[in-house]
Amino acid sequence: MGGRDERTPAGRGHPATARPRPRPRQDPGAPPPLLDRGSGRFWSPRRVPAGVVALLLLAGAGVLLYDVVAVRAHRPAMHWRRALARQLAERPLDDVWVLTGAGVAAALGLWLIVLAVTPGLRALLPMLRPHPDVRAGLRREAAALVLRDRALEVSGVREAKVRMRRRRARVRALAHFRDLDEVRADLDDVLTDAVRGLGLSRPPALSVAVRRPGRKG
Repeated sequence: MGGRDERTPAGRGHPATARPRPRPRQDPGAPPPLLDRGSGRFWSPRRVPAGVVALLLLAGAGVLLYDVVAVRAHRPAMHWRRALARQLAERPLDDVWVLTGAGVAAALGLWLIVLAVTPGLRALLPMLRPHPDVRAGLRREAAALVLRDRALEVSGVREAKVRMRRRRARVRALAHFRDLDEVRADLDDVLTDAVRGLGLSRPPALSVAVRRPGRKG
C-alpha cells in the first residue's frame, strides 16, 4: 500500500494569523486630532431661579400644611386663607385684580419654561471634541481677543475692534496706510484662518469693515 498523504487540503487547515498593522507614529508634541462631532451647547445650572422657586414652594407648602393641621385639630383657619377664599368666591373672572394675578402667574410660568428649555451659557462657544469623553468651550472674550490680535498683525491696521457672537464675528479696523481694499483682503484671509484655528464646532461668519481714522480737531 502506498503512503498516506498527510497534506492538509486548501481551506481546511488552521487559519493564518493576521499580523497587526503598525500604527502610524504620532509626534508627542502635536495636539490630538479633533473629532467631527462638536461639544454642543453648555447648559446653565440656573441655581438662583431654582433656589428662589424651591424656597417659595417650601414656604407656601409649610404654611398651608400648618393651617390644614390646625383645622384638623378643630382650630379656626388662618385669616389670610379665609379672606382669599372669600375673595375668590365673590370676585368675577373679569375683575381687574383677577386678570392681573392671572397675567403675573402666566408670565412667571412662561419665564420658568424659557429658563428650562434654553441653555443659558451664551458666553461659551462650543468647540470640537478632542476625545469623545471631553467637552470643550471657548469664551467669547477670548475668541474676540485672538481675532483682534491677528487683525493687528496685518500691515496697515492701526486699530481693531471685534464683536463676537455665536453666529457672526464683526471686525471693525482702522487703516492709516495702504489701500483699503488690500487691507480688507488681507484681513479676510488672516481672520478666516484664525477662525478655523479656534476649533469651534460652528465657526461664525466674518463681517469685516475697514475705514480711515477720523481727522483730529
